[in-house]
Amino acid sequence: MFSSIASLQPRQLAAQVLNFALVLSTAFMLWKGLSVFTNSSSPIVVVLSGSMEPAFERGDLLFLWNRGMDTQVGEIVVYNVRGKDIPIVHRVVRRFGGGSAPLQLLTKGDNNAADDTELYARGQDYLERSKDVVGSVVGYVPFVGYVTILLSEYPWLKTAMLGFMALTVVLQRE
Repeated sequence: MFSSIASLQPRQLAAQVLNFALVLSTAFMLWKGLSVFTNSSSPIVVVLSGSMEPAFERGDLLFLWNRGMDTQVGEIVVYNVRGKDIPIVHRVVRRFGGGSAPLQLLTKGDNNAADDTELYARGQDYLERSKDVVGSVVGYVPFVGYVTILLSEYPWLKTAMLGFMALTVVLQRE
């Protein structure tokens, strides 16, 4: 395998490395473009827990939209807790304010007994729609995000997968 890399001419090797860089930069540009289109810092998220069962299962891939700021009770939103960077997918159970006053939301997982006030940052009783909510769920694909969960639970798998991808791009002949 490594003899194949050594047998490549410098020009061929450079072309393969640039090809790999092109693939990575294209994926990054698509992600950023989707972020601008949806007005969400994270337009696609994976459900990490069972707190929203039966609506969403662990590993479901969710598509978010953050253009409409008038979130209603019953809508499923994704939010980040202040000071933590873990997206939480829960349903809006109460809303306060709106109009000239800032919209505040109270959320709860469908599979949870209590609302999310214990999950919010210290001293925070409600989510501020404009600051805390990443987006509202507009669609999903079941179980597709399970790969992400496996890669985060088994870090060696991520390294092996990236290495395999890099090798296939470099060793690819045209």
